[in-house]
Amino acid sequence: MVYFVRTASERDVEQVHALLGETFHATYDPFYGAVQVQRMVDAWNSPAAIRSRILKRGGEFLVADNGKDIGGIGYAAMYPKMAKTAMLHQLYVRPSCQGEGIGRDIFAELETCFPDAEIMRVEVALKNTRALSFYERLGFSEVDRMEAWGAPNSGLPAIIMEKRLLPH
Repeated sequence: MVYFVRTASERDVEQVHALLGETFHATYDPFYGAVQVQRMVDAWNSPAAIRSRILKRGGEFLVADNGKDIGGIGYAAMYPKMAKTAMLHQLYVRPSCQGEGIGRDIFAELETCFPDAEIMRVEVALKNTRALSFYERLGFSEVDRMEAWGAPNSGLPAIIMEKRLLPH
């Protein structure tokens, strides 16, 4: 199936919500358990939270769409805590679509969306070795670690990775 990357709209909220629920459980249940993961989905990926990210000024929310289904999503925004830095907040591909280049295609588009950014930054759950490997293949490298991925006091350690962006 061929997926095309496009900007998300409010009409995508329900499909994005379903994709994030499915993908979070497939990715994180082995590390944190289904109950903890459902709490994460409910807190971070409610339809209202997704709608807010889609509508946020200065952010870019993309979907990979085949005309029938959404196979992946990506969301990044300028990072107010660091000059000239864009933060990649979410990049998830439906488990049945992984390995088809959708994540790479979404990231390639996100890389071009922030002309003032010199760095793209991402926080990756320490136990998510598949994602760590993916980001390394995209040119990211570890710059720091943190004890609370996703939310303050989460107790979920993470690796902070960065990639230098080419001037536009």
